[in-house]
Amino acid sequence: MADSPIAEGAPQGDALSSAVESFKAAGIQMPRLDAEVLLSGVTGRDRANLIAEPETALTAAQSRSFATAVRRRLRREPVAYILGSKGFRYIDLIVDPRVLVPRPESEMLVELALELKPKTLLEIGTGSGNIALAVADEIPECEVIATDISADAIAVARANAVNLELDDRVEFEVGSLPEGGTFDLILANLPYVADGAGLSPEIRNWEPEVAVFGGKSGYEIFEEVLGELPDSGIVCDTIGLEIGHGMGEVVSELVEKAGFPEVTLWPDLAGIGRVVVGKGRTAPPESAD
Repeated sequence: MADSPIAEGAPQGDALSSAVESFKAAGIQMPRLDAEVLLSGVTGRDRANLIAEPETALTAAQSRSFATAVRRRLRREPVAYILGSKGFRYIDLIVDPRVLVPRPESEMLVELALELKPKTLLEIGTGSGNIALAVADEIPECEVIATDISADAIAVARANAVNLELDDRVEFEVGSLPEGGTFDLILANLPYVADGAGLSPEIRNWEPEVAVFGGKSGYEIFEEVLGELPDSGIVCDTIGLEIGHGMGEVVSELVEKAGFPEVTLWPDLAGIGRVVVGKGRTAPPESAD
């Protein structure tokens, strides 16, 4: 299928089956799901329709677009980049190789915000803006500042804010920490993959390295950000950090050292520690007295 486009008028069921077989042969992890999502994106039909009405014919334009999408996926380009968008909670986001593809695990940071209902939020390392914008979408009274060291990522995040009509409550800044400020909550999904770690081609060849790798051990970005926090002039009671598998103990120690005496580890649905939550830091340590 990758070498010859589907003929005009081909049934969508046949096109789907052909794509699935090509993806299986290439070792793609979820061949049927990826094929269905791509064909749905090309045709504008939902996945239920693709299955319920396999004889529906593709137009010439749809056939060409789907063949192109399949060729791109066979090169292991992420589905989200091929379609140019990714759903996250209740919002749809522009995504491309300038930003990390939003992951379901990051929804736990939004859930922390929903539990605490902050009026002010700082997000560090916003990428596409998925966490900041989801919080703003679900907590209308919350004002958000979100940062990222990548100017390209900030450009994508700002475009998403405009598209979602949330740009009046979410401010994006290039950099790591803002110069001071008082926030009810800090959230961060920092890069936490160790340099040289084995990754799928989708991540290794396509997603931005600055958003994936956290240094030789994977902890360097955490050490940098949490090390700067005490002298930043930022006042905040609670912080939530998404982490990788097995990182809970080390990151918890870094959070406590940054001035948050109450530290807990939130597990995901698989029981893996996924979010470190620190509380009790109402002022920078040097001015706490």
